[in-house]
Formats: sequence, structure tokens, C-alpha cells
Amino acid sequence: MLRKTLQSLTVAALLVGTAMAAQAADFTLRATANSNENDEDYDGLVVFKNFVEAASNGAIEVEIFMGTQLCGNGAECLQGVADGTIDIYVSTSGGAAGIFPYVQVLDLPYLMADDRIAEHVLSGDFTRTMRQMALEDSGDTIRLMTIGNTGGWRNFANTKHRIAEPADMAGLKIRTVVADLPQELVSALGASPTPIPWAELFTSFQTGVVEGSKNGITDIMGMKFPDAGLKYITLDGHAYMGALWWMNNETFLAMPEDMRRVVVDGFYALQQATFASPKRKSIEAYEQFVAEGGDLYVPTPEQKAAFKAGAAPVFDWFKANVGRGEEIFDALTTAVAQAEAEVGGARDADLN
Repeated sequence: MLRKTLQSLTVAALLVGTAMAAQAADFTLRATANSNENDEDYDGLVVFKNFVEAASNGAIEVEIFMGTQLCGNGAECLQGVADGTIDIYVSTSGGAAGIFPYVQVLDLPYLMADDRIAEHVLSGDFTRTMRQMALEDSGDTIRLMTIGNTGGWRNFANTKHRIAEPADMAGLKIRTVVADLPQELVSALGASPTPIPWAELFTSFQTGVVEGSKNGITDIMGMKFPDAGLKYITLDGHAYMGALWWMNNETFLAMPEDMRRVVVDGFYALQQATFASPKRKSIEAYEQFVAEGGDLYVPTPEQKAAFKAGAAPVFDWFKANVGRGEEIFDALTTAVAQAEAEVGGARDADLN
């Protein structure tokens, strides 16, 4: 009898707690990412949800929808953010370029040297500049909340031979998406850009339709590309794989200031989680690649400088051909110079 009584009381308490939690949520945020639960985007959303719900004492509830439950692609999802059917969405630069073409500045090669510089840049005024540009161009409907990471760094990988310097890329058929900027980069370095859908890439490596790609290591190993012949990776780190986190601006501004502060701090926690997640996941991926016979090459500083020099025409192309390209290019390069000075000073101070 006592056990049944305790069980009944426990169930009643859970039901009451659930009802109170439901009543306590004054704001519900519907957040989506077109990826899966193994992705850094999901890691970030879990951290965001936990922080926001706890820090708001239950006043804000976050619902997470992974995959294509709410929308199928960048254009569709951003339209959902604009009209308020989706509150939060994360995109790659390519996924948002159709609406905000200047976000492709994140894909420009060799501008940010390492994680510390990239994280410093994306945590500062550069992101605020891009936020203001997006608000202006979306009629104050789509707000950029933060920029995190989704997959580490893009590196050149191929099926033929080690790439140590730009001359080694001559003639290689490198897979790109159907977009001008990555094709300009591949051409500038002497290779042949070959647009191939992601779903066809494994077979394309096997058949020789393409001989290389520009991806992060976790994507390479997750798709088992070494089984298709991808055996050489050059850690040139030509692009930081930025993740842009968008929010419906009206939803954000409708919250009282204390709740907006919670959301802003939640996105900071999310950003830090997505900065960290690829670092951990890449360790195992690189170890697996080498263990399976892969060739991993780190360019010397001189070779890295040669890659950057070879890619220089892409900067002029971007500024001349992308809407507001020169404006955002100047904002990024200014932020990088400031980050290099501040991080360099901090490093020097820590050496003594």
C-alpha cells in the first residue's frame, strides 16, 4: 500500500511539474538545422536550449527540429525565418548566399590563419557589421545572432598525389558546389572546378569524374571517401567553415530586455560549443584517416604563402562581382588585422 501511495504521489508530482513548466513558458522558440544529431549544429542547439531554458527559469522554451522537418534548404528556411514560421535557423555561407551574397566572404581563402584568429574575429564587431547588413537587406526581418563553426576547416584532398604547393594542383578535377566563388578559387590555383552534387561524390571519386575536393576531415571520414580512393589531404586550411545562426528579428525584439539578454548569452554559449566540437571530433577522424593508409601533409609557411598568393585573384573577383562585396571584405580584413595584433600581443605576453 505504501509503495502504491508513493508511486501515485510521484506520478502526480511529475504531472504537476510538467503542467507548471508548460504554463511557465512565455516564449517558445522553434529552432531548426538541416543536419543530424551527429553534427556540430546539434551540439550547439542542445547547449543553447539548456542554457536559455535554465537561465530564463522556464520562461523560454526551445523546440529543436533537425533535418528537413520545418524546411528543406537555405532559401526556404530563411524565408521561414523572415515570415516568423521559424524562429532560429543555422546555415552555411553557401546556404545563405542566395539572399545575402556577401556572407560568402567567409569562404575567401587564407584570410584567417588559425582557430584562435577566426574565433577572435567572429566574436567581435565583424559579426555585428554583417548583422546590420542582413537586417538592412531583409527589411529588418532576419537577424544574424552569431557565427560559429560547422566542421572545422576546408582542406584540399585528392585521389592522385600529395599536394604540397599550388603547382601540384595543375589539371586536377576538383569537386565544387555550383557557385562562382569556389570555382574561381580552384581555377586560380590551376585545377579544374567540377560541380558535382554531394550525394554523387563517392561514386564520382571511384569513377574518376572528379579527383579531389575541398572539405573538412569529419565530412571526408563520415562519407567514407577514402574507400572511394581519396588518399591525400593537404592541411592548407583555406577556409574556416562558418555557421551562421539566424533569428526572426521581430521575435527577438518582442521579448523584454532581460529575456533578450538570456537569448544573446545563449547564442554565446552555442558559439563556444560549436567552436570546440569540431576540434574534438577531428582528432579521431584524422587518426582514422592515417591508420587506413591516408597521406596527411602540412604545408610549410612558405608553401602556405604560395597558396595565398596564387589565390589572390579571387579577392578582386569577389569585390567586383558580389553585392556589397567590397564593404564586407574590408570589414573582414580589418577585423583579421586587429585580431592578429591582439592575439599576437597576448601570445608574446604569455611567452615571458
